[in-house]
Amino acid sequence: MNKSSSSFLFRSLGLSLASILYCQTAFAVCATDTDASPKGPIQLNAQGEFVPQWAKKAVWYQVFPERFRDGDSSNNPTKQDLVGADPAEPPKEWQVHPWGSDWFELQAYEQANGEKELWKHMLRRRYGGDLQGIIDKLDYLQDMGINALYLNPVFDSPSLHKYDAASYHHIDPNFGPDPEGDRKLMASENATDPASWVWTQADELALKLISQAHKRGIQVIFDGVFNHMGINSFAFQDLKKNQQDSPYKDWFTVTSWDDEKAGTTFAYEGWFGVPSLPEFKEDGKGLAQGPKEYIFAATERWMNPKGQGAAQGIDGWRLDVAFCVAHGFWKDWRKHVKSINPDAYLTAEIVDTPKNVKPYMQGDEFDGEMNYNFAFASSEFFFNPGDMSISPSEFDTKLREMRNLYPKGVAYVTQNLFGSHDANRIGSHIVNRGIGNFADWGTYFNLSQAASNPDYQVRKPNEQEIRLQKLFAVMQMTYVGAPMIYYGDEVGMWGGNDPDDRKPMLWPDIEYDDEVYLPDGNKRQPDKVNINTELQAHYKKLIHMRHQNPALTLGSFTTLLTDDKKDLYGYEREYQGQRVWVIFNNSDQEQQLTLDNPQHYQFTDSLSGAKITQQQDVLSIRLPRKWAAVLVKG
Repeated sequence: MNKSSSSFLFRSLGLSLASILYCQTAFAVCATDTDASPKGPIQLNAQGEFVPQWAKKAVWYQVFPERFRDGDSSNNPTKQDLVGADPAEPPKEWQVHPWGSDWFELQAYEQANGEKELWKHMLRRRYGGDLQGIIDKLDYLQDMGINALYLNPVFDSPSLHKYDAASYHHIDPNFGPDPEGDRKLMASENATDPASWVWTQADELALKLISQAHKRGIQVIFDGVFNHMGINSFAFQDLKKNQQDSPYKDWFTVTSWDDEKAGTTFAYEGWFGVPSLPEFKEDGKGLAQGPKEYIFAATERWMNPKGQGAAQGIDGWRLDVAFCVAHGFWKDWRKHVKSINPDAYLTAEIVDTPKNVKPYMQGDEFDGEMNYNFAFASSEFFFNPGDMSISPSEFDTKLREMRNLYPKGVAYVTQNLFGSHDANRIGSHIVNRGIGNFADWGTYFNLSQAASNPDYQVRKPNEQEIRLQKLFAVMQMTYVGAPMIYYGDEVGMWGGNDPDDRKPMLWPDIEYDDEVYLPDGNKRQPDKVNINTELQAHYKKLIHMRHQNPALTLGSFTTLLTDDKKDLYGYEREYQGQRVWVIFNNSDQEQQLTLDNPQHYQFTDSLSGAKITQQQDVLSIRLPRKWAAVLVKG
């Protein structure tokens, strides 16, 4: 697929900005600077590592703010607030979308627009999620055991996803209590002069969210999209208006100016050819000076708000399409971040082979990554059918290669995920296992979109498919690295790739319509939309198990078992004498297995289902099909 087809895919199917690159691995290198070698000494902590130690104990929860919870209906977007977002054509009719409605059912206002393209309807939908909604549900997250929160972009933007920022120093007014008042305040400042920056009510609410999260022991990181901005950005709007007289003329790559005599019109480079995403200019070593200085100032604003100290600010950043910005910028930016808060956590979005990710993880750029390679390997072992699957020994080899590739400590802070806002949900992935290999990202990305693949099943996962999700969750919560849950996976939400992975969160106080519609508008067998309390309890149990056993967060890793014939896999996590043995029966039959236990360790199975007996120096375990045992040494 070439760049033009990628940008068309974005416009036609409503992919996230990050998703475009994933659909096109053939030109995966965006940055112009390939020199990733460390510049100067790496700052190491007492453990001989450069990663923040708190990140090893993190259980991450990813929130897509617009779809998580509407905590304040008075700030809901209006039709005017959509201006500048794709699709460019304004709708004839528009309203905030009903939270509990059937996902593929077009509401009356959508039908009135007379458009056949489903992607346009999906991109225009707003459900009203906001920061107050997140604050209201912090107790829920705390009760689940979540202690680290990653928020998709929250900065001022007209889109539902916020990857087309109008600014980085203001929270979107519709996420706060007074959108109209905030916009008036914002209009009074000079965007390039941090001394003139005001604190809007939405900004203040963000600080409240951070404070309330910290009181509950929850760390917070923001999504930084530092490769491009949106067409509503202050810089681009001024550039478009004032052309070569604009103070922002060197922020973006302009290919031609409005010039009546020369017969030219204003044109510029958009990220992957997408015109709504003007890309920052780079000089080969990083971003141009103008956007770089602005990003540095916005970074400090959110990490040290009002000069009150790092404890009042966010605890780090997730960096969108990090590989599209030259290494030189990230090296400088890391120094800036760590000068504000040496304990800040920096995680990168780099969907590539471990070998190509490695240069970013050498101590002078990022601490960790969104670990899609963990998801790919896990999918091949736990979910892929037949010849598409890998054996326990192959799985173990892949995991070992990933752990050993990076400097000390990095493997322990990578975000071990499965689903995200750029992938089909784990439940639907399992339902559709066999349509392709998750690791073949560009191909699988399209195959896992219900709107573009009529063979993709949009139904609810059944009990056996949920069992596979539970099995993976055991792996995720006991393996080396920090597990990350995509909002709603813990309650059984399902959906294909973008946009179907961005449905509104399930809450017990909201009534949900059955899902009966297909993407093409036809009807299917109804699916009840409700919270899977059993699955939720499983996640909660595993999360608290992880917190209660330091071996699972800080412990070493030793392979105990790779039985390719019986499809059995097991490992030990050990820390200061505490031992946890994790055993998986990935087969379709109940299995009896034995492990040498000459020390006669006394184990308790933290998951119900396994039968354990000790005879002489051998531990015998009987495991149900597609299940696991987590044995904690007493």
